[in-house]
Amino acid sequence: MKRSLFLQILVRAAVACIILCAALLLTRDLWLGILMALTVSVLLAASIVPLCRQDEAALEAAVLALGEGREIQLNPVFSEHDRLATTIRSASDDVQRSFAVSAERREKLEALLDSMQDAVTSIDSAGRIIWANKAMQRLVVDSFGSVRAGHSLVQTIRAPEVLDCVHVALETRKYSERRPVSLAPGRVFAVSASPMPEGGAVVILRDVTRIEQVERTQTEFVANVSHELRTPLTSIQGYVEMLLESEGAPLSAASEHEFLLAILKSARRMGRLTDDLLALARVESGEQKLEPRPIAVAALIGETEAAVTGVVKEKGGTLEINVTAEGEVVADMDAVVQILSNLIENALNYGRAASASGARVQLTAERLPGYPQEVRFRVRDFGNGIPWEHLGRLFERFYRVDKARSRESGGTGLGLAIAKHLVESQRGRIWVESELGHGSSFYFTLPTQLSGMPLAATEVPPAPLVK
Repeated sequence: MKRSLFLQILVRAAVACIILCAALLLTRDLWLGILMALTVSVLLAASIVPLCRQDEAALEAAVLALGEGREIQLNPVFSEHDRLATTIRSASDDVQRSFAVSAERREKLEALLDSMQDAVTSIDSAGRIIWANKAMQRLVVDSFGSVRAGHSLVQTIRAPEVLDCVHVALETRKYSERRPVSLAPGRVFAVSASPMPEGGAVVILRDVTRIEQVERTQTEFVANVSHELRTPLTSIQGYVEMLLESEGAPLSAASEHEFLLAILKSARRMGRLTDDLLALARVESGEQKLEPRPIAVAALIGETEAAVTGVVKEKGGTLEINVTAEGEVVADMDAVVQILSNLIENALNYGRAASASGARVQLTAERLPGYPQEVRFRVRDFGNGIPWEHLGRLFERFYRVDKARSRESGGTGLGLAIAKHLVESQRGRIWVESELGHGSSFYFTLPTQLSGMPLAATEVPPAPLVK
């Protein structure tokens, strides 16, 4: 049976007492006995101290091994505490496993939040940042500076709406939200703050720029359609009322004919508007199925010329055609004819110079060096041109540079929007260039191959300055 430290000390003390008693019996001298007792005590202490130090070092080594997860080599002195050491080691393993599981869960949660498009950050009860995902870091870096743990949210985001939303969540311990909030140029966010059970709050910034644009576009669309429909309807109603009121005093044949022509003009305007609305709806929803196939460029131009001959004569203009591009493009014949017809009619309506009786329009089709996989079409007028601040919005629905002139010409404001959708749905690009006093040029491209062309390229081929 192994001996413990206490047993070793007890045995050594007993031996020392026996030696001391024997010395007293043999010498029978009190002072000599006291001297011998002191000597034995010193020797006993000297023998016990190294033993204690040795056992203390062994204990420290065991504790260190336990903390590092290694096997504990116990001194025989502590062998009777093996069960206690095993329990401690098991508890230590459980704690380490719990720490590992918590760290893994934290990493997964951070990875999940970092993958979100929404900007997320957590703050404590004092408004200091605890953590922020990558989307929040990018947003703050682009707009305000940087995100740092421990810094106040006020120092990081200075938008009053965000700070007010967070303040409400921290003070009332209730969910709070604000929208829309502008935090970056051209971007709008919806802000929400949710209180956490242990204190603080989670703040989420969701980019709703696209949603706001769609809602604004829908509102403008409804308003514009209502206005465009009301104008011809008012005209029709007025002339019909005048005809009805003239039953007692019949109008002259010339007056009746004039009224009927005005009614017919307004009805046709409404018809064009409804047709364009239906066409735009079909294109945007994908209901209008295009069938791109190889078509000769010359055939496209010929079909377009036949389609716009009547409009050109009606407007009193001239159409000049110059085709240098040979071969074929991959496109839908009807869609391309509609695109070119819209652009030519637009040029006839707005390209009339102040001193000219009719508009002069040029239609060209050419290949550009360095762009062998596409053909560029151009419709050019020689009118007054378009101010540069309007160029970026010309392809929006119902957008007009000169509203009074647009209503006079009978345009619906949807032709360019339809052309843009039809071009892009055929893997092409469309843009406009203009200079005041020198007319405008509308360009669009079509691919010469069915595959290998990007859906929306960003590089625009060079174009000569409109003179």
